[in-house]
Amino acid sequence: MKLRATLDFLLNDWLRTTELTQRPRFADHSRETFDAVLDTCERIAREKFAPFNRLVDVEEPRFDGEKVILPQATHDAAKAYAESGMLSAAQDFEMGGMQLPYSVEAAANAFFACASVSIGSGMLTTGNANLLMVHGTELQKSVFAKNEFNGRFSGTMCLSEPQAGSSLSDITTRAVPDGADFASEPLGARYRLRGNKMWISSGEHELSENIVHLVLAKIPDANGALVPGTRGISLFIVPKKLVGLDGQLTGVRNDVALAGLNHKLGWRGTTNTLLNFGEGKFPVAGADGGPYGNGAGAIGYLVGKPGEGLRCMFHMMNEARIGVGIAATMLGLAGYYASLDYAKNRPQGRPIGAGGKDASQPQVRIIEHSDVKRMLLAQKSYGEGALALAMYCARLVDEQHTADAQTADDARLLLEVLTPIAKSWPSEWCLEANSLAIQIHGGYGYTRDFPVEQYWRDNRLNMIHEGAHGIQAMDLLGRKVLMENGRGMQLLAARMQATATRAAALPSLSAHADALRTALAQVGAATQAAWSTGAPSEALANAVPYMQAFGHTVLAWIWLEVSLAALHQDPQQSHIDTQGRLGAARFFFHYELPKIGAWLSVVQTRDMTCATFPEDAF
Repeated sequence: MKLRATLDFLLNDWLRTTELTQRPRFADHSRETFDAVLDTCERIAREKFAPFNRLVDVEEPRFDGEKVILPQATHDAAKAYAESGMLSAAQDFEMGGMQLPYSVEAAANAFFACASVSIGSGMLTTGNANLLMVHGTELQKSVFAKNEFNGRFSGTMCLSEPQAGSSLSDITTRAVPDGADFASEPLGARYRLRGNKMWISSGEHELSENIVHLVLAKIPDANGALVPGTRGISLFIVPKKLVGLDGQLTGVRNDVALAGLNHKLGWRGTTNTLLNFGEGKFPVAGADGGPYGNGAGAIGYLVGKPGEGLRCMFHMMNEARIGVGIAATMLGLAGYYASLDYAKNRPQGRPIGAGGKDASQPQVRIIEHSDVKRMLLAQKSYGEGALALAMYCARLVDEQHTADAQTADDARLLLEVLTPIAKSWPSEWCLEANSLAIQIHGGYGYTRDFPVEQYWRDNRLNMIHEGAHGIQAMDLLGRKVLMENGRGMQLLAARMQATATRAAALPSLSAHADALRTALAQVGAATQAAWSTGAPSEALANAVPYMQAFGHTVLAWIWLEVSLAALHQDPQQSHIDTQGRLGAARFFFHYELPKIGAWLSVVQTRDMTCATFPEDAF
């Protein structure tokens, strides 16, 4: 499979993942064990996910009044995924994990996203459990996280509310102490939650014994008022069904009720819900019969300290953002593979010769037309470039967790800067790849007879998923490039310059090296110009064009890195894969990187056209 060959190249020839086995945490592993994991996941994805991608799109989740009904194929896929061990792949052996590098885990999960992102895998469950491993108590880890890792429980993240959307400072879900001795509960200080949460993926289903909701809520002050802003937000474990200290279900349903299923453009196989917490549909008595007992809210256990909920939740959010980027990437590549196959087999039109088209000649396959090659090259450069970026970020996670102190801290800062790009760039440009895949199919691409229209629909969510596009842009320009006096930006620039220096020594790459240096200088100048007045309203007025230019510059750097690795592996360019990688890099530098000039122009001049446009003039 083409995806496997690409992953093997990125992991082994570029990122040299097997070198991680020299570190104590991964000492029990080898190239053979890494390959075995990829083999297993590729097989499960091929057998349990890919054949049912269209089925789960057509047979949407439905609520029968008591439970959510999903196709049997979804149950089978979820079971196979859990049994593979991938939910706990990166965890300690003592937690039932495999102690895999995150880079191998991310690569293995790519097969499932390519086969059927709509069925889903374990991204939220693993992210939920990983958060608890960092911020939870020992009992919370053993009761909740461990049972998520082994597949008995699944997990969600409950942030948004109908009236607040992405503005988490405006959430109104309340959490009040559950009786006088609320802090003595072994599973954590016990609160009662009341409120509504919207857009909760996998918020209700029968795929696991229990669902562990991680819920953001505010604890009222002594006067019953909610603390304004994000500093008043705390984080709570709110299980669908109450659990004993041994991790077994008590038989008591918590007061978490499905208020409705959201019917989406794509990702139709995954339930997306509106949940009511503490509305009284499943009243639960208080542990001591105190004033907040007798069904006055859903039971939740505090995670971390009061008021630090958003800080804790960012552990899961950042992980999910990389996961969303990988999902977007794999949808883009799935469309590319489908349109490449179609273009190789669809006859239409004739070549343009010196005398024009000769209608007496047989038709040619559409891949022989230059414009179709342009669209295929765009898809290849977007999809394979985004996959390389995702694998690079995954390797940074491994560096952050297992390298020496300085290398780990550098990796942390680089991840801070790159995470908005790792999420946003694939979600924008791999969606464009899906659009081009439809275009290559022509009218057929617009029908459900071919899969590319579903890939586009599924991918359209990712620009919104886990922090909308504009939020990622403001995070990048408003915080990430400035944090710690710009040290993360300086680290990234230094790595880009080092790559350009290596590439400049090779005649076939020297022009790309010059182009990358020029682009990096343009981004640096625009960053300074944007903040030259110190006014956030001016600096951030064009944050999205800034992010687009920044992202394209990062991808140009990634493609130059990939090109260097390809030439190191195959100096004579004798392999077709090497020619493909170098050609895709050339396309990106010639057709894509020049776009950054227009984007940065409005950033550098702090153009206020959009910000000052009068509402009535629309």
